[in-house]
Amino acid sequence: MKLDGRIAIVTGGGHRVGRVLAVALGRERMTVAVHYNSAASGAIETVRLIEAEGGKGATFKCDLSTHDGPAELIRAVVSSLGIPHVVINSAAVMTRQAFGQISMEDWDRTMNLNLRAPFFVSQAAAAAMADGGAIVNISDLAAFENWPGYVPHSISKAGVVKMTRALARVLAPAIRVNAIAPGAVLLPDEWDESAGKRLADTTPLQRLGNPQDVVNAMLYLLRSDFVTGETLIVDGGRHIRK
Repeated sequence: MKLDGRIAIVTGGGHRVGRVLAVALGRERMTVAVHYNSAASGAIETVRLIEAEGGKGATFKCDLSTHDGPAELIRAVVSSLGIPHVVINSAAVMTRQAFGQISMEDWDRTMNLNLRAPFFVSQAAAAAMADGGAIVNISDLAAFENWPGYVPHSISKAGVVKMTRALARVLAPAIRVNAIAPGAVLLPDEWDESAGKRLADTTPLQRLGNPQDVVNAMLYLLRSDFVTGETLIVDGGRHIRK
């Protein structure tokens, strides 16, 4: 798939892995729509980095957890930049909670952003992609493991894996749909060095990853025209420990 000169949307592109993915697409000389909800300064910084790499960027504010948000985002991007060729569904929330303390509001907050939003972003984008394109969903290693402190998150990300397969079938042959399930490539801000070391020591490759590992997976999936419906696990082998 040719990326140079084409249009991409990255949801949650104002921080962490979403920012790194957006900047990588800018490095490919794409025009990148950087979505954000509340972190305007982060999205603006992402656009600055995209342009420093030779791409073009613009910010788009939208609450994807609302019913109308996904379609509104796609309409805004098409109106401002044109029809997208690439969609990266990266926006998500990850909240640690004990099972007995999870409320219905907590459940809905996670499912609405992590699972419902990428589905309807993809639906709206697919309707605009008359010439075809590619969608990459960001899942999580939690989709394949059981994390007691992150039950709704894990369920939502498992749903993303299934959604990827379903949409790949529905949207073929014009639009390819794949996913990436990262492991420890960017630790939570509140983790200390010892926590990171414990995680590295229990990973088969004996180290942590970094966001560039996810970038490499994304570019592979975008350029591989004979791959669809796949979830590429990028975790240093943690999913094969048992």
